[in-house]
Amino acid sequence: MRDVVHQLRALALAALPRMYWPEERLFAFRLRRKNGAMAREGISPRYTAIALLGLAGEREETATGILGGQSPGEVCGGLIQRAQETDDLGEVALTLWAARVLQHPRAEAALVRLRSMRPAEGRYPTVEVAWALSALTVQNGEVTDAEEAKAIAGRLLASFQPETALFPHWPAGARGLSFRSHVSCFADLVYPIQALSHYYRATRCSEVLEAARACARRMCDMQGPDGQWWWHYDVRTGRVIERYPVYSVHQHSMAPMALFALEDACGTDHTDATVKSLKWLASAPEIGGSLIDTHAGVIWRKVARREPFKITRRAQAVATRLHPALRVPGLDWAFRPAAVDYECRPYEMGWILYALTRERICHMPSLATQEELDVQRAGVRSPGLGCAPRPM
Repeated sequence: MRDVVHQLRALALAALPRMYWPEERLFAFRLRRKNGAMAREGISPRYTAIALLGLAGEREETATGILGGQSPGEVCGGLIQRAQETDDLGEVALTLWAARVLQHPRAEAALVRLRSMRPAEGRYPTVEVAWALSALTVQNGEVTDAEEAKAIAGRLLASFQPETALFPHWPAGARGLSFRSHVSCFADLVYPIQALSHYYRATRCSEVLEAARACARRMCDMQGPDGQWWWHYDVRTGRVIERYPVYSVHQHSMAPMALFALEDACGTDHTDATVKSLKWLASAPEIGGSLIDTHAGVIWRKVARREPFKITRRAQAVATRLHPALRVPGLDWAFRPAAVDYECRPYEMGWILYALTRERICHMPSLATQEELDVQRAGVRSPGLGCAPRPM
């Protein structure tokens, strides 16, 4: 697995320059394969903020090179300016998160904008509410706005379903579409686990830690036999509603970074699930190969069913709405999960760098080589990874 992780990091660092628009100071929405070539499409402030979060852990010259000679601070400054004019909570929260990690001098402006959007009360999805909490609590165990963070954490706790240990797609005080209001997606589990783990480190609130632990246990219990992180869940029963697509970003970074945040907060170890997750990415049985494409220099986005108009997800959502135990039969036969989505997005590369840092790799026995572990125990710097020893 150590070789896979290094391959992922190398691909992320090589792919990000191809996804950046220097004149806009923004990353693209995606790279997509068209007529055998990779085309850069659109722009995304959200993805730019996540890319900056990943680059914050890299050497300054590496980050500046990826950004066409611009510094992460300059790019972040542009995001902070944009944040003053948007009603997109996700964009504002991720911008504040990046600004705090980068210690940007104008981070306060992003904080003021976040407060004005009232994430503890407004009609925002769970993922964006969780991002807001992470943005307020992530940096060095310090809370930027204790009152706001407490209110947001309270909203996530009020949304948590203790019987199933899941978070809904829409938090307490927000209403989703009726036919799928019971449906939670994988991101609705990952980001609250991460945010509540950050909040626990800052406040030592045991209630949020128990929710994060319980959700992580449930998430790992539902992991597929080959390491897949399934897509849709029923918050009423805690069962999987629809397994596909399986997204590469869930496998290589989103699940690992949430589980790492929990481990950093309280020592709960889900390394086995992380290793299984990466093994699937390296060799997905559904396609008989890997989504890691070194020739194209990208990691393809997902393995999905061969289906029109997301029909299986819609059908299973309706069926389980009628009765929690009801499933539409024959979908695995009719719509085989063997289609690859030939695109790659900057946030996927950003989360790789954020989750799989050089230090993290060095200190995970299942990801580091025996030689590197021996170097670590000897109390010297590893020349291969460049990470200092952790107290044993």
